[in-house]
Amino acid sequence: MNRDVFITCAVTGSGATTSRSDKVPITPAQIADACVEAARAGAAIAHVHVRDPATGAGSRDPALYREVVARVRESGVDVVLNLTAGMGGDMVFGPPERPLPLDPARTDMVGAQARLVHVAELLPEICTLDCGTMNFAESDYVMTNTPGMLRAMAARIKAAGVRPEIEVFDFGHLVLAKELVREGLVEAPVMVQLCMGIPYGAPDDPGTLMALVNAVPAGWTYSAFSIGRMQLPYVAMAALAGGNVRVGLEDNLWLSKGVPATNGALVERAAAILSAMGASVLGPAAVRERLKLARRW
Repeated sequence: MNRDVFITCAVTGSGATTSRSDKVPITPAQIADACVEAARAGAAIAHVHVRDPATGAGSRDPALYREVVARVRESGVDVVLNLTAGMGGDMVFGPPERPLPLDPARTDMVGAQARLVHVAELLPEICTLDCGTMNFAESDYVMTNTPGMLRAMAARIKAAGVRPEIEVFDFGHLVLAKELVREGLVEAPVMVQLCMGIPYGAPDDPGTLMALVNAVPAGWTYSAFSIGRMQLPYVAMAALAGGNVRVGLEDNLWLSKGVPATNGALVERAAAILSAMGASVLGPAAVRERLKLARRW
């Protein structure tokens, strides 16, 4: 069991959740407020996507990231910012009998530099690196991250002095992560997020989680989370498995049956679970020391 645990709060994501809960932040001001709320509740890290304020859809507009980061930094509340670099790898095929051309309204495929414009400009302490391609349970959508794309992105992230959080959705993603480390594209200390229960990735049963945990090299720092009603049980599961935890409205909209969640309430619940287990919840300063993060503000 890990007795010194840090909490990441994924405050909004990019999925179609805004119609299902009015608690999901959309505008830069709302997203920044959610980061601050999560930090005050005990989260050391805030994982940030941005959304088009007019539509609520996921976006990769650097101006939106710029406003979120500025607002969080001006708040005076200390939190490690982890900006997603996952946007720009979305491929949506046509129907099964006519997969091409791709759906132009929902496909967003850009190069490594374009996916990292906001990271290069804002220099967060952490950004994500989704380490593989995967089918999601969304008709003809494919999360697309080729080995060549990931190597190019990893090299740019390393050159910027930003710590990548490698997001692992299945076993092959962890194999590729190890190759990136061996090739010197990702430097120690290595940070991995085990993303469980997302169709059609690694299921969130204990056996699968422990198989992944047992494949994580010694010395790597890892977190684990699941989605929906398994998010809060996974707080205990991740700590028992030796890892850190992630909660937030990106992955789960409910605090309990029929009770809509907020990011702050999910972090508070996670902290209470960890405290009841005898674990300490680490703050941002301890996380920076553990992960050797380069704070620039």
